[in-house]
Amino acid sequence: MKIGVIGAGRLGICFALLLEQAGYDVIVSDIRDVYVSQLNDRRIETNEPEVEELLKKAKNFKATTDNKEVIQECDIIYTLVATPSLEDGSYDVSSVWKVIDDVKQVGGIDGKSFVVGCTTNPGDCKRFQNALSNSGVDVYYNPEFIAQGSIIKDLENADMVLVGGYGHHIPVLEKIYYGIQGEPYPYIHNMSTTAAELVKLAVNCYLTTKISYANMVGEVMTLSGMEDEIDNVLSAIGADSRVGSKYLKYGYGFGGPCLPRDNRAFAACANKLGMKYNLGETTDNFNNEHAKFLKDYFIKQNKDNLPFCFDYISYKEGTDILTESQQYRLCLDLLDSGCKVYVIEQECVVEQIYDELHTKYPSHITFLYGEEYLPQNVYRIRL
Repeated sequence: MKIGVIGAGRLGICFALLLEQAGYDVIVSDIRDVYVSQLNDRRIETNEPEVEELLKKAKNFKATTDNKEVIQECDIIYTLVATPSLEDGSYDVSSVWKVIDDVKQVGGIDGKSFVVGCTTNPGDCKRFQNALSNSGVDVYYNPEFIAQGSIIKDLENADMVLVGGYGHHIPVLEKIYYGIQGEPYPYIHNMSTTAAELVKLAVNCYLTTKISYANMVGEVMTLSGMEDEIDNVLSAIGADSRVGSKYLKYGYGFGGPCLPRDNRAFAACANKLGMKYNLGETTDNFNNEHAKFLKDYFIKQNKDNLPFCFDYISYKEGTDILTESQQYRLCLDLLDSGCKVYVIEQECVVEQIYDELHTKYPSHITFLYGEEYLPQNVYRIRL
């Protein structure tokens, strides 16, 4: 059986390589000519762990810029194209519709399955199915619960697998994940596509709520003069099995390319249904206020007015992603307040922002790639 992956970005290439490792013939497509050539030559550079190694070992794998080639040759076609956020927080699924147009233009596709792996809005996959109803193609929704910077690890160790849809390829989709994870096999939850779309958003909305709750507790304790006991208090709360300790840490707030967007999309969905007060909107607002709280806290704590120092500003240490990074936001807030800041970061992160920040804060920002030239007297930003 051949499996196709349309959209070979960070998640798509990881998923495709794990499919190949599990024993499937895999074809991926991407719009970037140079990137596709690099994939076929088995040489790409990425900060995502294990990807380069898996690509070098891949035998039954090829890349193309032609979506229709993938659709023609494969029995199951995953799409992991970009779905950017719209102004109201919902997802722009126009790229998925373009792939569906390609599917409709390819003949002889009766019995194939179209699996949407990118994040969508509740009800989108039902509309995709309606558009393909005359083509004999089943539509499924199968999102991944991963964090960038640990995608391979997260795919291989998923707590659960979510599959929306009831077509004839359900046993095959389950077998795919058994092959990716091995024993112990993942628990697969099967439901309608719309319910699955809601679950994807709701899970991440719950995580943002839990993170915000922990940060609220931390703020209350800080304002009460008990910041030294924050970890002990949250550890005690998390010891209750009804609560649990995962994501119950005091820190910068939720960030990155997934949690904030899914949280806002959940809020957008609730708003469209007439729910005036919803947790997605509340936690998003609290996250913004928490960022302001941290800026004021660190400025107040830095009584000697020392330069601040960040050990990293990407959304997660070791990644090259600045998307909605709360560390980066704090760095900018401190610079806007007139503070001097040292940043220790990877070159691939610094080059994304160097020109802009050195133009705006020429005498206040210093980038370092290690601690060799870091002054002794700095205030380390750590939570």
